[in-house]
Amino acid sequence: MEKVKTIFIMIFTTLSAWMGVLAIPVYLLISLNIVDWFTGYVAAPYRGQERQSRIGFKGIAKKVSMLMLVWVGCSVDWLMQYAVSTIGISISFNYVAASLVAVWLIANEIISILENIADMGIDLPPFLMKLAKWVKSEVETKTGGESDKKND
Repeated sequence: MEKVKTIFIMIFTTLSAWMGVLAIPVYLLISLNIVDWFTGYVAAPYRGQERQSRIGFKGIAKKVSMLMLVWVGCSVDWLMQYAVSTIGISISFNYVAASLVAVWLIANEIISILENIADMGIDLPPFLMKLAKWVKSEVETKTGGESDKKND
């Protein structure tokens, strides 16, 4: 068991060091992906939906695609750093686009989790959904994006 713990610690230490400031948002996004998938699975019968492996796989594919979006954000960050360094400008930011993508996706996941929980008939604190939607809106506003009013 000690070897398993050591390997686990080595993997997460390496990943965290490599991702730097992006590690916490990525780990949070992954954990919220799991919670959202689970709450969606549990809430399905409350919505009159059947639990089907095809639908479950589709949900997992969406979660993997979210991680790919963060990777696209990383690529944009690396491209911007390369471009400005090529013309002799030094910048000291890391993972700005990727962090914004991650925060926006995290807000979406929180909204989806809250909707799933509400569909199960559980009362939500009135401020929680408003706060999650505000965070998402702030990311969109500050980055010049537009809301598509879709939380999935």
